Amino acid sequence: MGHLSTHVLDTMNGCPAGGMRVRLQRLAGGRTETLASFTLNADGRYDGGALLDAQAMAVGRYRLVFEVASYFRARGVTLPEPPFIDEVQLDFGIADAAGHYHVPLLVSPWSYSTYRGS
Repeated sequence: MGHLSTHVLDTMNGCPAGGMRVRLQRLAGGRTETLASFTLNADGRYDGGALLDAQAMAVGRYRLVFEVASYFRARGVTLPEPPFIDEVQLDFGIADAAGHYHVPLLVSPWSYSTYRGS
């Protein structure tokens, strides 16, 4: 049974990015549809479990938008205006609706990395 999940780690402070706001969007036909907006829990994950469960999984293009600058400002980090990284937009494809897609983000105010996790 396929599903989509994410996990964000704050590499500046060495902890999960609890409190970060995230949007999940579907990209289709030149349109962007927001499927969910949520705040990460203390473990840097979505409280609802899978972002897309087996019933909602569909082949297509998706985007996760992570509100990085507002997260770090809320933690008391002084950032320039405009910040070097404001939002991280990760565009990715789901080619197998029965697959497990985990999209982790490692982030600081100055850098980020991602990969297809397990």
